[in-house]
Amino acid sequence: MTRTLPRLRIQRATWPRPALILTDIPRPDCPDCEGVGGFEQDYGDSETGEYAGTEWWPCPCWNEERLWLLLPLPRRPRWLRRTTPARDPWAADNPPF
Repeated sequence: MTRTLPRLRIQRATWPRPALILTDIPRPDCPDCEGVGGFEQDYGDSETGEYAGTEWWPCPCWNEERLWLLLPLPRRPRWLRRTTPARDPWAADNPPF
């Protein structure tokens, strides 16, 4: 029996707090999922037959729960968390003539 080593990648996580984490990735040469890591299955409503959603089934070649915290990142100060830039009230929308 051969033991498979995890294939690792560094990612930035945002929940529950910003951090750098080390995660496992799907096996690229997996004959079942072809390196995607799982399978999507569409399903419909039993009464109407209309599309109702998609389910995700993970492949056994990959464990999406396997991750390790490398480095917690500091949070940005509140005054830097603006989503839109402040608009200058003196700036004109039209160019001068």
